[in-house]
Amino acid sequence: MAKASASSRHDISSSSEEENNTDDIPSTSNGASSSFSKPVSQTETAVGLIKSVQERPLCKFGADCYRKNLQHLREYRHPRKADSEQSSQPPAKRQKVHNPAAPLLDVLRDASPYNFLLTKVTGIEQEHNKKLAVNIKDILAVSMGDLVESAQFNYMHDIPWLVQQYPTIHRCKPLLIVHGEDRQSKAALHEEAHRFPHITLCQAKLDMLYGTHHSKMMFLLYTNGMRVVIHTANLIEQDWHQKSQGVWISPLFPKLTDGEISSSDIPADSITGFKRDLLTYLGSYKSVSLTRWRKHILQHDFTSAKVFLVASVPGRHIGDEKNKWGHLKVRKILTKHGPEAGAVKNWSAIGQFSSVGSLGADQTKYLCKEWLQSMLSAKGVVNQRAAKDVTTKTLKLIFPTIDNVRTSLEGYKAGASIPYSLQNAKKQQYFHTFLHHWKANHRGRSRASPHIKTYSLLSPDSKKAAWFMVTSANMSKAAWGALEKNGTQLMIRSYEIGVLFLPQYLVEDAEHFSVVEEDVSDCCPYFPVPWDVPLVPYSKTDRPWVWDIPYTEKPDTHGNAWIPGRR
Repeated sequence: MAKASASSRHDISSSSEEENNTDDIPSTSNGASSSFSKPVSQTETAVGLIKSVQERPLCKFGADCYRKNLQHLREYRHPRKADSEQSSQPPAKRQKVHNPAAPLLDVLRDASPYNFLLTKVTGIEQEHNKKLAVNIKDILAVSMGDLVESAQFNYMHDIPWLVQQYPTIHRCKPLLIVHGEDRQSKAALHEEAHRFPHITLCQAKLDMLYGTHHSKMMFLLYTNGMRVVIHTANLIEQDWHQKSQGVWISPLFPKLTDGEISSSDIPADSITGFKRDLLTYLGSYKSVSLTRWRKHILQHDFTSAKVFLVASVPGRHIGDEKNKWGHLKVRKILTKHGPEAGAVKNWSAIGQFSSVGSLGADQTKYLCKEWLQSMLSAKGVVNQRAAKDVTTKTLKLIFPTIDNVRTSLEGYKAGASIPYSLQNAKKQQYFHTFLHHWKANHRGRSRASPHIKTYSLLSPDSKKAAWFMVTSANMSKAAWGALEKNGTQLMIRSYEIGVLFLPQYLVEDAEHFSVVEEDVSDCCPYFPVPWDVPLVPYSKTDRPWVWDIPYTEKPDTHGNAWIPGRR
């Protein structure tokens, strides 16, 4: 499998400020779960001339290894997940959560008009997988349409596993995979793809140091239209198994007639400009491989896309360009289309994410200055609140505690997908004062470790939201961008993509979303946020999960300790 190692992607012990923006690098070579009674062995396996897969020594991380080094893949044997559940405790049973009797089209009808879903989770009560929940096989199912071709944009890929998620009759349909791999990891991905002649690879150029292709999106072209899916999960099995992930699935966009296509430069766009923004995003890749998909998009009617696209692309953006990307795009949307400033006075910005980068020595450097100003923007107003005066009433951040990870369905192993380095944690203690627990009892996912990333603006009584966003972007400058040259330039390192929901564009006469089902009205329809309200702040004894230190005092739900791997 072509997967990422934290040690191969980023040396998180580096003193570089941006090198810690590892975003989501599930890697047990950076942190290894071991038996609580028997810490993980550091014995080196001899490397010899290997003639066959079965003769190769077994990698000490087995199916959980995420190293992409091609030489490592050739020298060690990596059994697939189903063959290697050999921990010292009985493995969790793989309950079947795919229900062919409840096709996704029915789920989408229930999810309308938002089409915002969570992924199904193995190990939770099935009632929570039956409502507003989906797995990847549902998304790719025959019931969704007669597939012609598809495209998958992502950060991590297990190509053999991905192919198996498509229905048998669609497994030979053209598939474009857009990735950000280079050097050895690119070679490993090409080696995987070589087995599948229907797959074409497209490399996203990453000219900014430490940048990643972190966007997670699908294009699905059918004989009767196309869909766009924007989500938060890597294309690897573990991301769709026991984690909390978010998915937005577009309505079916019908194909335009030749006359409709020639009517304008961007025909049949929505009131939110979703089609225009998506074409602009694709254009940033400067790739011939995406030309056909730009044509497909132009040939389809996107007027039913009532969400706003919020994306990031690498570069130093100036002039009007800088307002097209990152947190400045959020600012632009909210100042033009957002709530009236008086209606959201004293509301709280909410950020929920699975990775934390370097945000500066104090809250005035970035977090509570330019980033929060964008999130607190309202119609005609960019919030100018003094960054030093921001308190937890204004900013509430959701990030797992050590115990959130330890008691999760995956146990400490979940922490491999939640990168927050000790180096960063030590130098930004102020950040921890804004933190709140991951808690999702109403969605049955408190123990499903969050890999989802969501942002919102919440009322003081925690009953209403002015807007909601699901995205691939974690809490980092690399993802959201940082202003340079006295605010005239926005520097972004990574590709990211998400959608922002504003109530008035989705429900007629709506002014806010209700985030509690008991308090809805015509002007305040219910929106299914993934976390519980009110939020629960960290106690004095709570600590955020930091992935590169050992946790050996308390075993996790599988009886394991956490011992970071050698670097």
